[in-house]
Amino acid sequence: MFFYAGKTTFWLYLYVKQNLLVVKNNAFPQFFIDLFPKGRNYMNKTVELVRLWGEYEQRHPEATIEDFCRHQASATLRQEKTVVPEGQMQPDLNGALVRLIGRIAKFHGVYTSKAFQGTALDQIEEFGMLVTIFNQKEPIKSEVIFGNILELSSGTNMLIRLMKRGLISEYADKEDKRVKRLRLTAKGEKTLKRAKQLLLKAVAMLVQDLTDDDKQLCLQLLRPIDARFSAIVQKQKNKTFEEIYAENMP
Repeated sequence: MFFYAGKTTFWLYLYVKQNLLVVKNNAFPQFFIDLFPKGRNYMNKTVELVRLWGEYEQRHPEATIEDFCRHQASATLRQEKTVVPEGQMQPDLNGALVRLIGRIAKFHGVYTSKAFQGTALDQIEEFGMLVTIFNQKEPIKSEVIFGNILELSSGTNMLIRLMKRGLISEYADKEDKRVKRLRLTAKGEKTLKRAKQLLLKAVAMLVQDLTDDDKQLCLQLLRPIDARFSAIVQKQKNKTFEEIYAENMP
């Protein structure tokens, strides 16, 4: 219905936007009703769809119509009610979502480690470091470590292991000799390309029960979380949890 009569939809969109997205049946001009050969009921559904699109566009100005459709599809999903057995502790909705994401991440780690056997890589974090070095074109150590959300000490140890395996090398920055930059060796590039193919097989296996539209919807819904905390996680590492909570919660 949203695509019915392009000019009609355009004028409806303008009307709804100018009236703060609030349209009541009795207040809607007869002019717009006459545009719909199927009458007021058909118009009402179209108006509601345009209203929802207007609200969504205000919150997500860069979103596409495809993003909007995926958003609406997710909004209509039936909320599952889980019965908590007496005497057991179960997470709330927020906890259930984060726990599910965490469990999937653990499955990812288990199967990726198996896939990487024989590649000179032991875990997904090592692969992430090689990808960062490859994509950022000889970054400094801290960029690689913090870009993969690792602690400085554990990240440094991981880089040392990668150097011992001959996958990366370091050199002094031309402008500041105290700064060390990293690059992939020929062996490192070969290992990265091989590991990527294995990783693609592992993740394809993990998400095989989802359609491409499902995957796009998941990405759309979860990207704001990634964007928010990617920008602040390193800045907050020396603060207490209560301070972090106060800064993040409205």
